[in-house]
Amino acid sequence: MTHDFKEVNESYTLPEAIREAQRCLKCKVPSCKKGCPISNDIPDWIAELAKGNFGNAMSIIHNRSNLPAVCGRVCAHERQCEGNCVLGKKGQHINIGKLERFVADFDSDAGLTHEAIPEKSRGRIAVIGSGPAGLTAAGDLARRGFAVEIFEMEPEPGGVLMFGIPEYRLPKEVVRREIKKIENLGVVFHLNTTIGENYTVDDLFAQGFDAIFMGTGTGVPKKLSIPGIEHPGVRQAIRFLRRVSLYENGFLNRNEVIVGKGDKIFVIGCGNTAIDAARTAVRMGSSEVTVVYHRTINDMSALRAEYDDAVAEGVKFLWKSSVVEIDGKPDSPKLDHIVIDTDGERTTVDADHVIMAVGSAPASRIVSTTEGIDVDGKGYVLTRETPYGMTSRKGVFAGGDVINRPATVVHAMLDAKLVAEGIAQYVDAVKLLETINQ
Repeated sequence: MTHDFKEVNESYTLPEAIREAQRCLKCKVPSCKKGCPISNDIPDWIAELAKGNFGNAMSIIHNRSNLPAVCGRVCAHERQCEGNCVLGKKGQHINIGKLERFVADFDSDAGLTHEAIPEKSRGRIAVIGSGPAGLTAAGDLARRGFAVEIFEMEPEPGGVLMFGIPEYRLPKEVVRREIKKIENLGVVFHLNTTIGENYTVDDLFAQGFDAIFMGTGTGVPKKLSIPGIEHPGVRQAIRFLRRVSLYENGFLNRNEVIVGKGDKIFVIGCGNTAIDAARTAVRMGSSEVTVVYHRTINDMSALRAEYDDAVAEGVKFLWKSSVVEIDGKPDSPKLDHIVIDTDGERTTVDADHVIMAVGSAPASRIVSTTEGIDVDGKGYVLTRETPYGMTSRKGVFAGGDVINRPATVVHAMLDAKLVAEGIAQYVDAVKLLETINQ
């Protein structure tokens, strides 16, 4: 079976979208909205879509979301909005994610939305990182009249959306399109710029920024204590996915991806990142891909739909199993074999590469180059409730995975929206005090 990186799930046609929208009951107490982390006004925009009012539908969505084309594709709909739809009791829930994706794609293709750029008179904000949290905070603050500049270490903005989620789930042109909308709000992007190396937080304040938002995510992979784990044949999932994305976008050569055609791959972990890594390894030509998970299928954090797609593509799963030993020649880029323990029974199997997908933690480059930003024992940034999201360093805010609160794109967006409100309150208060004290 062969697979490429073409998007797996197809969009609705116009008639299909209208028919699906017309099935919505427009409940007086919409449980779908309660299931959405950002409280998207789902019945309202679906009602507009059902009548063919695409501009109105998009306007309602934009009140809550800066990244609808992204959310429509990668949100955990089965656990959130769709999982709470009353029609789900009959197994006929409204396909909310697919409808949101349709509205966002239609809006972009037709060029319907043209937001007015507000005057940037309330202050200057620096945003570090251009993943879901950074983009959301930047968009919200730009709409509120702040001059926003984003500092991104990669050659292209998007963070995990661009370099962590595979093309077949989230086409990069969709990400670029959503970022363009935020850029059109007047947001300025500085690429290939690493805060903590090229500039420090103090440098940004010296440049005249009134507040700084850290939306840097968790870029340092966690490791397991397994003999042989340091062998070059062992790769981290987030770095593997990043390399594949860089290769697909022309930034790396094929041999720099590591996983090659005909390779036998084992993935440790069973979250969405593990499934992404496994399905990506299939697309890179691996002959056999197996996910090894120490618990059962009912315990996995991956979405069931993602698991089902992986199985359909030939990925195998070993439950209640752990990799306990990794062996390979020191001078070889590939492994020889690994030892797997399944309920106390050990088996030695041939393997070329092991991909680790057991979570990640924040990088320390910003905290280590800035005085006054407190972190917990695991390196996550500590923040306060008032103003929401501010760290122990006055004027420096943080949100998203770097504070260990969200776990998905939409949760990072929710946190960033709350922090954007906290930033606005802080900057307004500081400027008011400056005016009083003049």
